[in-house]
Amino acid sequence: MADRRAMLALEDGKVFEGAAFGGSGERCGEVVFNTSMAGYQEILTDPSYRGQIVTMTYPLIGNYGVNPQDVESIHPWVEGFVVREYCEYPSNWRSDKALAQYLADYGLIGIEGIDTRALTTHLRTYGAKKGILSTVDFDPQSLIKKAQDDPGLIGIDLVKDVMREDVREWLGEGFADQPLTSAAQLDLPLDVPQRRAAPSPGRRFRVVAMDSGIKHNILRELSQRNCQVIVAPASTTAEEILSWDPDGIFLANGPGDPEGVPYLIETTRKLIGQRPIFGICLGHQILGLAFGGRTYKLKFGHRGANQPVRNVDTGRIEITSQNHGFAVDMDSLAGKGLRMTHVNLNDMTNEGMAHEELPIFSVQYHPEASPGPHDAKYLFDRFAANMAAYAGG
Repeated sequence: MADRRAMLALEDGKVFEGAAFGGSGERCGEVVFNTSMAGYQEILTDPSYRGQIVTMTYPLIGNYGVNPQDVESIHPWVEGFVVREYCEYPSNWRSDKALAQYLADYGLIGIEGIDTRALTTHLRTYGAKKGILSTVDFDPQSLIKKAQDDPGLIGIDLVKDVMREDVREWLGEGFADQPLTSAAQLDLPLDVPQRRAAPSPGRRFRVVAMDSGIKHNILRELSQRNCQVIVAPASTTAEEILSWDPDGIFLANGPGDPEGVPYLIETTRKLIGQRPIFGICLGHQILGLAFGGRTYKLKFGHRGANQPVRNVDTGRIEITSQNHGFAVDMDSLAGKGLRMTHVNLNDMTNEGMAHEELPIFSVQYHPEASPGPHDAKYLFDRFAANMAAYAGG
């Protein structure tokens, strides 16, 4: 165990003391838990965790180290990392460095040696809490006050912190070196009548992916289905998106409260009926708000790679990977043309919806799951089928 002292304090007065690994300092965030047994590097680099201190329920973390391939974005986004036991000496042929060094490289604090079962039980009982992780202040009352004073996530726009600043094409395993400024840069021979510019050679569909914190494996899944993927900031207007003449529009995952990004809600509202739309996680919530529905905060959210979801249409149970703290209220969408397609079997909350007439659907979980179950990858095929129908074949 590391010999540096660290302390985690929650807004409601609960305090945990342990040992620090990784960086030093002090960070506030919403304290949540993830039940995955593996995939800590993907969790750390998921932009949806912006503003959160993540607790891993699996007791031993760090045993396979860190490598450059298993990232979901350009760097970690968590505010802090909480584990029962940190493995100081990783063993894996793909390992590039130890987890502690990786966290230190980005100034992120890890804490080990606390009772993560007790912390998780507390969060399940009383809900996710604002908290603070510190290696410099060990006065419990001081830390509790700092946690209470943190603004939290409600109504805050965290998307602006994680989205790209320019439009770029995804090239299978990374972004193009140069940004795109207009569809003229994609001016290739036409392959269907309505196109101004066809997808790049070997690609059948063009997708504009709205980046509100998009994960790399989502982009890989779209590429694997013959999509040319244009990744645009979440602040991009509907007019700009349509200027790329896409076959489909993808609404990505992202952090925080969906009501904190009204510009993305308004853009999505203008895109309804214009092209096929597929939303995941935050994109699902944004779509619900764009149709005039409501979202609400879950008590402690769904985070892990083992969440059971029932497909309402088929009755099939999918084991899914999830990371979200908000949900769409389906009752608020009555009369809007949307129906629920998936339901969470742990708490019966909405996990998916589809429009009765338009080629629009979304899910609350992550069908791209890397690492995680592959039960829901068919949803990318459904999106491709919707685009094929829109493009006339």
